[in-house]
Amino acid sequence: MSNSSAPHNQTLSRGSYSESSRVAEILRQETVGGFILLVATVLAVILANSPAADFYFGVRDAEVGAHVPGFHHLMMTVSEWAADGLLVVFFFLTGLELKKEFVVGDLHDPGKAIVPIAAAFGGVAVPALIFAAINFSNPSALHGWAIPTATDIAFAVAVISAVGTALPSALRIFLLTLAVVDDLIAIFIIAIFYTTGFKLTYLLLALIPIALFWLIAHKGETMFHLKPLASWLILLPLGIVTWALFLESGIHATISGVILGFCVPVVYNKKSRAADAPAGLAEVLEHRLRPLSTGFCVPVFAFFSAGVAMGGFSGLAKALTDSVALGIMLGLVLGKTVGITLTTWLVTRFRKANLDPDIAWVDVIGLAMTAGIGFTVSLLVAELSFGPGSEHTENAKIAILVGSVSAAILGSLVLSRRNKHYKELTEKESLDSDEDGIPDVFTDNGSRLGGGAKRAD
Repeated sequence: MSNSSAPHNQTLSRGSYSESSRVAEILRQETVGGFILLVATVLAVILANSPAADFYFGVRDAEVGAHVPGFHHLMMTVSEWAADGLLVVFFFLTGLELKKEFVVGDLHDPGKAIVPIAAAFGGVAVPALIFAAINFSNPSALHGWAIPTATDIAFAVAVISAVGTALPSALRIFLLTLAVVDDLIAIFIIAIFYTTGFKLTYLLLALIPIALFWLIAHKGETMFHLKPLASWLILLPLGIVTWALFLESGIHATISGVILGFCVPVVYNKKSRAADAPAGLAEVLEHRLRPLSTGFCVPVFAFFSAGVAMGGFSGLAKALTDSVALGIMLGLVLGKTVGITLTTWLVTRFRKANLDPDIAWVDVIGLAMTAGIGFTVSLLVAELSFGPGSEHTENAKIAILVGSVSAAILGSLVLSRRNKHYKELTEKESLDSDEDGIPDVFTDNGSRLGGGAKRAD
């Protein structure tokens, strides 16, 4: 527990009660979605290695879409639609949630935000260095250096939802921020080192619907007298156009979801927001899209992305002996853990800050292990690195699956034990609350001040 001599400058502090309550509500909503996601992943692996494999791969690789003048990427396979289309909804909600944290949440303080952002860079650099060290003598294999650098937000949050329901909101926000920054870094890596055929014209054209999206989102209520529901009906087609233009530009389409999420306002004019006023646009969009994301979009994506033919135990053993596979697995499991934990420690030391007294370094290690789930973007980078038909491609996919599962298991083991600790702590604190229903631990009159120092008697 904390003590009276705890330093004022703290990292991963408890934060506000309203923030803790909001994050806890999101966790409850995502628990069912996380379970569906894991079931979809397991089912995909089973089907891909069963007599029904031909049917599974036939559906996954079937091309559907439409021919639209000026757009050449709207005819895609089912798996591509799931990855480049459905997953945008999840990234939109991620961008929206992160903006809330940076604007009105506990991460509006740059001193708090710098820690997960720096940790994300460390979690990218160390896995890349490990992969490069193992494959340095093989130029063709070295091209896949970026494969283990990504963290899959959907799976990482699913693990937290399943085993970390009582973890402090600061830890969950830390992982969420880290994962988003990590994926953004990975997308920039793809754009710089892997993307071919980049078309600046489409990216510039995308600025038009983005600007209109921002205008309607910010001024729709005051300038055009639009209710949140009416605004949503206008914003949806603008979002689709933005997504299509990003897809054509060569930039990974999911980044459009993050950008549009950041275009939605989370602070409103106080004069127009009476106490009994309806929910704002951010709340309306989140309420309508979160069930769609957690219950359909992300599980469908996982189902069509997770199916990898193992080739039996002999094929699995052969694949995992490839230097590319070794680099990926060690990068995801070891590199992420070391990179994130070490960077977090260095940042706190340079800032002369300590972790919140109720948070231990084992919590950071558990989150760092969970960040080794590098499924989505890692699979994409594997395809771009070696291309279909390469001897490294399937080996890389198997390594991504094995490494991600290993990271999920290790992270779950650590965080589940810590979750039990925090659950007991929360139950104890719930008994110590004022008449307002807010535990004293979140108030200046309780046992803790501000970010976490225990009151001196």
